Amino acid sequence: MASTNIDIARTYFEAVQTGDMATLGELLDEAIVWHQPGANQFSGEHKGRDAVFEMLGSMMETSRGTFAIDKVHTLMANGDLVAATIHFTGRLDDASMSMDGVDVLRVNNGKITEMWLFSADPATEDAFWG
Repeated sequence: MASTNIDIARTYFEAVQTGDMATLGELLDEAIVWHQPGANQFSGEHKGRDAVFEMLGSMMETSRGTFAIDKVHTLMANGDLVAATIHFTGRLDDASMSMDGVDVLRVNNGKITEMWLFSADPATEDAFWG
């Protein structure tokens, strides 16, 4: 039986939380389009799995490995879209962030093909990432 889109999203978040890059590589479509919110160094549209991995790696480097999705509250599906209510954190010297967010994943043929992220406090996230 094929995985449901919620199962794919759940596996994605587990991979993010554990740093399982091999599983992330399997789940993200090679041509994924990632919409990163805000007005900071990581904001904007990132096209392709390699560009997304580069951005995520830079986020971990910038946060000295502290950036994390520490909770996934709810996963909800509607057709090829899955919405996830999450909580994420990061700490760097005197700067920190801890807030809720919503991630929306488009899943086609078992792969995440598009991702939109929303932050509860964009100004704090922008200040954190610079």
